[in-house]
Amino acid sequence: MDDNYIDSIFEKYLHAKKIFKNKEVLRHSYTPKELPHRREQIEELAHILVPVLRGETPSNVFVYGKTGTGKTVTIKFVTDELKRISDKYEIPVDVIYINCEIVDTQYRVLANIVNHFKNESGVEVPLVGWPTDEVYARLKEVIDARERFVIIVLDEIDKLIKKSGDDILYSLTRINTELGLAKVSIIGISNDLKFKEYLDARVLSSLSEEEVVFPPYDANQLRDILMQRASDAFNEGVLDDGVVPLCAALAAREHGDARRALDLLRVAGEIAEREGASKVTERHVWKAQEKIEQDTMEEVIKTLPLHSKVLLYAIVLLDENGELPANTGDVYSVYMSLCDHIDLEPLTQRRVSDLINELDMLGIINAKVVSKGRYGRTKEIRLNVTPYKVKNIYRHDSQLQTMLTVSMSRQRRLL
Repeated sequence: MDDNYIDSIFEKYLHAKKIFKNKEVLRHSYTPKELPHRREQIEELAHILVPVLRGETPSNVFVYGKTGTGKTVTIKFVTDELKRISDKYEIPVDVIYINCEIVDTQYRVLANIVNHFKNESGVEVPLVGWPTDEVYARLKEVIDARERFVIIVLDEIDKLIKKSGDDILYSLTRINTELGLAKVSIIGISNDLKFKEYLDARVLSSLSEEEVVFPPYDANQLRDILMQRASDAFNEGVLDDGVVPLCAALAAREHGDARRALDLLRVAGEIAEREGASKVTERHVWKAQEKIEQDTMEEVIKTLPLHSKVLLYAIVLLDENGELPANTGDVYSVYMSLCDHIDLEPLTQRRVSDLINELDMLGIINAKVVSKGRYGRTKEIRLNVTPYKVKNIYRHDSQLQTMLTVSMSRQRRLL
C-alpha cells in the first residue's frame, strides 16, 4: 500500500477540527464538581454520614432508583467530600467502592475489602483458593487493626444477592458487634427495588436503616446536566444549538436516564470528529442514537441464557423461511429440533412461552396477542433484529456454532 496514502489518512485526522476539549467529562465514571438537581439527595446522604465526623457510627443506607438517575455519581461525590473533610480534621476514614456486577461473589467481595488494606496490613487474599470463613476472619483483623471508620459501598448490590445470596450482607451489617476499634457502615445501591424481596427480614432491617430514593430526571434537568458537562467536554462553538436539547429529549424518553444522555452527546461528538465535521449537529445525534441502540441490542443478545439463544435462532430460521409472524407452537417445534441438533435437553412449551415473553420485553422480538375470533387468541411472533446480526453474534459462540449450519425446508424440516 502507498505510504503517502497512509500518511494522508493520519494527516487528515490530525488536522481536522478538534471537537473535544476533554472527552472524559462525558464518561459515566467522571465525578463533576457540582451535581445539578441532586441537592436533596446530597443533603440526605450528608445528614446520614455526618456522625463519622463526630466519632459516631453512621447508619447503613440503601440507595435506589432507575439506571442513570445519578446514584453512583452522587455517592462518590458525597463520600469524596466526606473523605476531604475527615482528612482536614484528622479523622481516619476509608471508603471502599465495589461494583457487584463485576465482583459478584461473597468470596470476591470479602477479598476486595481485605486487599484494600494490603499496603498497611501486608495481607493479600488471592481471588480464589482460601476458605471463605478464613477470608472473613482476615477482614475483621485488618479492619480492626486501629481506630477508623470504614464505609463499604456495594454498587449494583442486587446482582450480588441474586447470584450469591444474602449471607455476606448478614455478616457485614453485623460486623460492628465483632470489632473493638473500627466501625463499619454499608451503602447499598440498586436499580431494582424488588430485589429487597430476596433478602432475609433481619438483613433488610439492618441494611435499610436509612433509604434514599433517586427519582428520574426530566428533559429540562437532563439539559442542565448536559450543558454543564458540555462546557468542559467540547471546544467552544462546536455544538449546534439543537444538539443538547435533542440528547436530553431522547434520554428523557428512556425514563430520564442521564447516562444515556451523556452517551448520546459523546457518541455524536465522536461521529462528527470521524467525519471531519467542524460542528456536532442534530444529524450526528440521530446517528448516535442508532449506533447506541445497535450496540445495546448486540450486548443483550450476547448475554442471553443458552435456551433463549436457541429459541431466538428458531425465530430467525422461521423468518428466513418466510414464515413470520408465527405462533408459539410453530416456534416451539423448530426450537425442539434445534435442541436435538445440538444435543440440548429442551424446556417445556410453557417455559418456552415465558422465554418468548422475556425476549419480547427485551425488544428482540415482538410477541403480540391477537384474536382469531371463534378460534380464540394466539400470539403472533415477529423478529425485531436482522437475522444477519443474530448469526454474526452466534459465530463467536462455541456452543452455538454448529447450529449455524442448519437451514429449513419449506416443510419446516431442519436440513
